[in-house]
Order: sequence, then structure tokens, then C-alpha cells
Amino acid sequence: MSEWTNVWLGIIAGATLLMALIQVGLIVAGALIYRRLLALTTRVERELEPLFGKVNAIGADAARISALAAQQAERADALLADVSQRVDATLAVVQNAVVAPAREGLAVVAAIKGAVNSLRRRPSRQARDEDDPLFIG
Repeated sequence: MSEWTNVWLGIIAGATLLMALIQVGLIVAGALIYRRLLALTTRVERELEPLFGKVNAIGADAARISALAAQQAERADALLADVSQRVDATLAVVQNAVVAPAREGLAVVAAIKGAVNSLRRRPSRQARDEDDPLFIG
């Protein structure tokens, strides 16, 4: 039995040695993959760094353009409000200076026209005769 025990112990030792070699191989392969990934990320960062600078510059330009557009919109709004107030004031002056006297003139013309029409229309004799019997007095 001691021979078989030694054989089995030898097999177990060989399997353990094989597992240790596989584990060491995996650790070495993992370390190589880690180094490659580290080099790759470093290279990608170096290549993308100018791109990030350009993106930041574009963002700054967009912010500046947005601020200018907002200022222009405020100026246009103030201009339109001013023009609207001036047009309202001008229309009020025109109404007071032109429309009011024109209405008064039309009222005078209408009064004269009514007076002339009333003088032209004298009731006929027959119409006056018909009104007389209705008079109580």
C-alpha cells in the first residue's frame, strides 16, 4: 500500500503543480492585458485632449453668441415698445387736431342742412286742414 500511496501523492503533487502553473500564467496574462489597456487609454486620452479643447472653445463661442442674441432681442423689444408709444402719441395728436374739429364741422353742416330742410318743407294746405279738427281748444 505504501507504493500506491506514493503514486497517488505524486499524482496529487503533479496536479497541484499544474494548477499553480496555470494560475501563474493567468496572472502574467492579466498583467500583460492590464499594461496594454493602460497604454491604450493613455494614447486615447492624448489623442482626444485637443478635441476636448475644441469642444470647450465651441461651447464658449455658443455661450457668447447666445448672450449677444439675447441682448439684440432686448434691444429690438425696447425699440418696438418705443415706436409703439410714439405711434400712439402721434395718433392722439392727429385725433385731437384733425378728427375733433372735423366732427364739429360735420355737426355744424348737419345742423345747417336740417334747418334748410325744415324751411323747405312747409306742410301742405291739406295736411294743415286735417290737423285742425283734431285740435281741442
